[in-house]
Amino acid sequence: MAKIAWSPGLVASLVLGLVVTPFAAEAELPRVGMLMPVSATAATANVEAFRQALRERGYVEGTNLAIEYRYAEGVVDPLPDFAAELVRLRVDVIVTWGTPAARAAKRATGTIPIVIAAASDPTETGLILNLARPGENITGVSVGIGDLKGKCLDLLRELVPGVKRIATFLNSDNPGTAVGLREVRIAARSFGMQLHVVNVREVREFDAAFATVQRDRVGAIYVQQDLMFYQHRDRVVDLAAKSRLPAMYERREYVEAGGLIAYGVNFQDNFRRAAVYVDKILRGAKPGDLAVEHPSTFDLVINLKTARTLGLKIPESVLMSATEVIE
Repeated sequence: MAKIAWSPGLVASLVLGLVVTPFAAEAELPRVGMLMPVSATAATANVEAFRQALRERGYVEGTNLAIEYRYAEGVVDPLPDFAAELVRLRVDVIVTWGTPAARAAKRATGTIPIVIAAASDPTETGLILNLARPGENITGVSVGIGDLKGKCLDLLRELVPGVKRIATFLNSDNPGTAVGLREVRIAARSFGMQLHVVNVREVREFDAAFATVQRDRVGAIYVQQDLMFYQHRDRVVDLAAKSRLPAMYERREYVEAGGLIAYGVNFQDNFRRAAVYVDKILRGAKPGDLAVEHPSTFDLVINLKTARTLGLKIPESVLMSATEVIE
């Protein structure tokens, strides 16, 4: 058997090969970019639902799929830079959460497929022209709007009989806000409610917002969906408790944090469905040919302890409709 001459150059080449090969292999994997407007902690449940749905379709992160995560910590300012980073990394698909993230991704690329995991109606916010055939590089699952706002106000009426003055919190920096506010105004008018609109664009403005609604003597608060609010939901729920005002939310996590009631889209289901779009695109489908879907799963979650603290009796009809009741 011939002996190998172990020269320093040969040893260096072999070592370099061992170091480089795994990274080269990883670079060849399909790559998904996740543009998340909240912190990693706040996104955990949704991201895990997404990854689990991918595993069910044969994709294992680190084995045959790479995922690049970008978290904006509840602030919209970093989103354009993060989107540009993902484009420079040449990911195969960008998955977004929320209208600001989807807009940032759209501005960053007109070619890389973008899958919306959750956002306000993308036609209303100008992301696409047509739900059935988006025709661009964007598709995914919206959070709808429509009857959701009316249902939330109707539930508030049942919990607080005779309520006529309500406040709605929104963030005007979120481009999806205008659509939601329009629907809330329509619903409030139909129920004969007087609507007080309170704009909250930064966390430090929440104290003043709650002081305003107490001064205006509203009977209840409706906190609309916004990812800055969601990032700081513990603060929102704490201030609502101190104000002793019944508050309606659109995410179950507010109720888990001590909020009174939430009705809205099940975001984990939306992220699971986003994984289906990613699978189709990685297999060759064009996002412009994939219809944008509306949400199909909704949560109604009630916190009975908070209701008792506020002196509210939850109607049996509402309890029977709940997907979860927290004691």
